[in-house]
Amino acid sequence: MSDDCHNWTAEQKAELCQQRIGYRFQNVELLKCALTHASGAANRLASNERMEFLGDSVLGFTICEWLFRNHTEYLEGELTQIKSAVVSRRVCARISHGLQLEECLILGKGMQQGSGVPRSLLSDVFESVIAAIFLDGGFLPASEFILRTMHSELHKAVSDHSIGNHKSALQQLAQREHGAAPVYRLYGESGPDHCKTFQIAAEIKNRKFTPAWGRTKKDAEQRAASNALAELKGEPPPFADEV
Repeated sequence: MSDDCHNWTAEQKAELCQQRIGYRFQNVELLKCALTHASGAANRLASNERMEFLGDSVLGFTICEWLFRNHTEYLEGELTQIKSAVVSRRVCARISHGLQLEECLILGKGMQQGSGVPRSLLSDVFESVIAAIFLDGGFLPASEFILRTMHSELHKAVSDHSIGNHKSALQQLAQREHGAAPVYRLYGESGPDHCKTFQIAAEIKNRKFTPAWGRTKKDAEQRAASNALAELKGEPPPFADEV
């Protein structure tokens, strides 16, 4: 934290925060409360702890709604896994640090150390700022702020979940929409014994999808499942003609 920020007034810190989060408050007192740690408040009810409680729920609902609307291929358990990864305290702290919210915190003198702000405080202030936006402008601006600042983390969580999970997604889709499980067939091999590659295609009810190559049969099956998922959505297969 910059030494200069230690001595800033609450008004100055609130102004700095508004610039960094890209939202202008109608009621700046809400933001001041969101930025006030218990160590810098007259009492705990005047700190951001209650706002953190509310912001956590607004954050969770926003991510749940986005996943529900944009990823119809996932079941409840998978949606829960992705949501949990996105709204973790580690991710919230990382986003808060990216916005440099530590310089906007209103802390007691004992908390203003040169070693930096604890990660838990960074996570808390991100959630309390969400609550302040929600209380000031309603759900839409709060949701917009969440999706704008968490865009990369959200898409990374979805991507990380889907990697190595194409077969599971295809299995669920095939059983749900076609009443049959996919079958994987070996169509070719290439290379010496110590360095083989395999070509495998997924089939559902005798419909063969574009085959894919992989350095192991398991890898080829995952890629073949990814091709099938894409083609079922009317999209070009991502692993066509790869060796």
